[in-house]
Amino acid sequence: MPNPKHRFSQTRTAKRRTHHKVEGVQLSTCSHCGATVLSHRVCPECGYYRGKEAIKKEAEA
Repeated sequence: MPNPKHRFSQTRTAKRRTHHKVEGVQLSTCSHCGATVLSHRVCPECGYYRGKEAIKKEAEA
């Protein structure tokens, strides 16, 4: 396999790494109860996912 013959400059390396930043957590709202939920996860409050009951949650007294 070929290897690089010259060192990359710091500017060139920094330009490549501009996209290596940490992004915020993707949050959405539950369609059933309106709670804030991580995307593509079952709602921990009501147990619904995409409008269907995924987990049976017992009502707290």
